[in-house]
Amino acid sequence: MTERERLRRLQFEFAAHIRDPEHAPAPAGVEDRRMQIYRELFYNNLRDLLGRSFPVLKKVLGETAWNEIVRDWLRRHRAQTPLFLELPQEFLAYLQHERQPMSGDPPFMLELAHYEWVELALGIDEREIDDAALDASGDLLEGCPVVSPLAASLAYTWPVHRIAPAYQPAEPPAEPTRLLVYRDRRDEVGFIEINAVTARLLELLDVPPDARRSGRACLLQIAAELAHPEPDAVLSGGLEILSGLQARDVIVGVAPCPDPTDREQPR
Repeated sequence: MTERERLRRLQFEFAAHIRDPEHAPAPAGVEDRRMQIYRELFYNNLRDLLGRSFPVLKKVLGETAWNEIVRDWLRRHRAQTPLFLELPQEFLAYLQHERQPMSGDPPFMLELAHYEWVELALGIDEREIDDAALDASGDLLEGCPVVSPLAASLAYTWPVHRIAPAYQPAEPPAEPTRLLVYRDRRDEVGFIEINAVTARLLELLDVPPDARRSGRACLLQIAAELAHPEPDAVLSGGLEILSGLQARDVIVGVAPCPDPTDREQPR
């Protein structure tokens, strides 16, 4: 075995041991006192990072279960990124695809973890709101409202924004929980609970530039989908929704519509 091969083997043994000390032996010839320092630094740093990233999930699970799930993540998962701040996404991938369900797992665990991750991801997203080509005071009905890239419309089976150690529902509500999570121009992350109409409106607006449609066209489509007897009432209520979204920097401005005739008729 060459010196390079021996070094590579030592590195693999070292990494395997600090990930899973109970099942992977330490490299031969290394004092255990020294290995203990690495074991503790490695585990404690990652456990604390995940604890800060998923604080509600950690509290709901409790300290013992949390330590067990972190250790299982280290044992099973092979990260696809070396970036420290992206490790919470790796933890979410582990929950989605690798974790073997345990009897004590709360039924909302995966959705709660996803919700907490979205908040974190928006907070560290390097993109900025670019509204240079948009009209901040444009007509939200006649023009094409543009949705911020730092906004996410989400739907969950469980009321993830309310879950806490004191509130852990055993059954999901009859209706899904729809949440809008966003980061505003002050780089503050916020969320609001939205209804099905607002979620559908955001879906119709959040499209590539060449597919944009006016606020009026999108609201008229929603009125048609609902078979609403008074489309003008939908337009009035929809304008109020659009104005509220713009005040929160979810709508970042108004662009010209690709096809002016689209302002009149829904697709």
